[in-house]
Amino acid sequence: MSRHLKNEEYEKTFSGKFRQWLNGESDPFLGKVEQKSQKEQRESRKQARKRRQEHETLLTEAYNLPKSRTFKLFGKAYGLASVLFAMVLIVVLVMAVSYLPTFGEADKPINNEVSERYIEKGLEETGAVNIVTGMILDYRAFDTLGESHVLFLATIAVLVLLRVDDDSPGHEILMEQAADRFHEPKNDIILQTAAKFLVPIIFIFGIYVILCGHLGPGGGFSGGAIIGAGLILYLTAFGFNKTERFFTAKTQKIMSVSALGCYSLCKSYSFYTGANHIESIIPLGIPGTILSSGLILILNICVGVVVSATMYTFYVMFRKGNF
Repeated sequence: MSRHLKNEEYEKTFSGKFRQWLNGESDPFLGKVEQKSQKEQRESRKQARKRRQEHETLLTEAYNLPKSRTFKLFGKAYGLASVLFAMVLIVVLVMAVSYLPTFGEADKPINNEVSERYIEKGLEETGAVNIVTGMILDYRAFDTLGESHVLFLATIAVLVLLRVDDDSPGHEILMEQAADRFHEPKNDIILQTAAKFLVPIIFIFGIYVILCGHLGPGGGFSGGAIIGAGLILYLTAFGFNKTERFFTAKTQKIMSVSALGCYSLCKSYSFYTGANHIESIIPLGIPGTILSSGLILILNICVGVVVSATMYTFYVMFRKGNF
């Protein structure tokens, strides 16, 4: 014989609780299940190695990639293209060499009036006391423009080959290994004290070499190398956190692109006026003064910026694979 239960009592029974749960009126697990925030999953070196091995096994056994027809055809086409490119390059180089003057010929540039023109007319035409700088950044400025772009392309190539992206295999392990101060002594008081004293002197000397390249030995290449060495010393002593307060990847890109653009614009003006026999409006100044030699001073600064940024980028990329 059944008996009628009060509503309060019925809600405490199993059937009452089940009915409330079905109707969405209550949740018996609410407040009774322990909830913890998920910890960030960090892959160990052993786990990363095992995952890469499993990935290679999947490609080898499941997809049979090395034995696939498409993979073999691509390998053959790649090898054939490499051979054809090498043959074309060899033919072009041999043809270029065939047009060179023979050894000892009287009409060779080294024996004609070119060197004499550099020595006798260099100061008058370029305004640079340093004949070598006048030759490199005025008579042969087109070659120097190409050399600066070669440095820029080399930096891009290093970034492409050594950059560690966020989705690269073992990214967290590589980033942990390349953490700040991983490869240098930690809190080395001797190194840091020496760097505090030497780095400002190195920077000032590098700037002096760049700015006075048209007056004496020096120039953009040597001065840029000095400043790049100062940046590397500062980074080695104090680490990435302090260095990247004033020199980041964005700073490097802006400096390099701006310097190359300024160099290209300046020499485009010189090439245009020279090729069309137009008088340049850029004054040569008084030989021997800092503001002389026309555009050579500006070009030296541009070359120094590119060289220093390239040296620092190479060091950073080879050291930790990121910038």
